[in-house]
Amino acid sequence: MRIHALPNDLLDRARALAGADEHHESHAESPGAPLRCCLRKARPGEPVILFRHTPAAGSGPYEELGPVFAHAEPCDGPASTAAFPEAFRHAPRTLRANTADGRIHGGEIADPANLADRVAALLEHPEVASVQVRSVSHGCFLFAITRD
Repeated sequence: MRIHALPNDLLDRARALAGADEHHESHAESPGAPLRCCLRKARPGEPVILFRHTPAAGSGPYEELGPVFAHAEPCDGPASTAAFPEAFRHAPRTLRANTADGRIHGGEIADPANLADRVAALLEHPEVASVQVRSVSHGCFLFAITRD
């Protein structure tokens, strides 16, 4: 499986707009915020941005809009694109499988101990193009996973 943080071009646009409108905020820090640029939690003193984002997988009536955090300045990205990020293994996650045309194929809530196994099971369906990993408590998009 391959883990996808938010793409650099999207992050560059959001950083350029930070503080310019009501959809792009700058924060001096937000410790513990789940960063979608490098897939880890923000540390004290790290400036971040908060902006609204629509994941690419949903389209038509399945298109969603929600808040996401990222570093205020470019970072090195995720440590790995092959393993489930450790920073997001501490709680159950909503897994939403999507088809290539943006329709929901299925989903479930997975416990931390079996996240990778559940994602792999969803990706076994030939109709599934990607799996969105989301917060159970807030419903926020965290990252997407595709086959290698």
